[in-house]
Amino acid sequence: MSKAGSMFLFYFSIVLAIASSALYHFVAKSTPANVNFTVSLLVTYGVAFVATLFTFVFFPTQNVMAELKLLNWASFGLAAAVMGIEFGYLLMYRAGWNLGIAAVLVTVLASLILVPVAIFVFKDKISWINIAGILVCLLGLVMLNWNR
Repeated sequence: MSKAGSMFLFYFSIVLAIASSALYHFVAKSTPANVNFTVSLLVTYGVAFVATLFTFVFFPTQNVMAELKLLNWASFGLAAAVMGIEFGYLLMYRAGWNLGIAAVLVTVLASLILVPVAIFVFKDKISWINIAGILVCLLGLVMLNWNR
């Protein structure tokens, strides 16, 4: 991949993730409270399946069966995680959580849980400035929940 293509992918990927996450929370909070959220998720996953089929236009493969054989446990783990996220947020919003507070709280706490995983499992390195950022996140959580 060229340097320009690599830089495009670098920025496009983060913009896509941020925009999709913001859209996700807006839509999850907008899901009608009187609909069974299992039915809602069934439709969501059905639409996502069909939309994913269309991505083969951009990421073609010669042999889907060969690709399926390359998969490991992570695909099943990702499915369980996605379902947990979906159910968790729908339940949180139905329980009355604020959109901004819930999303920030979950994201920061999940990130904090991942710090030791990143260090010990993936051998990521963190600097003192990263540690300072983590402390700022913790302070932010305290401030978000002040006087609740």
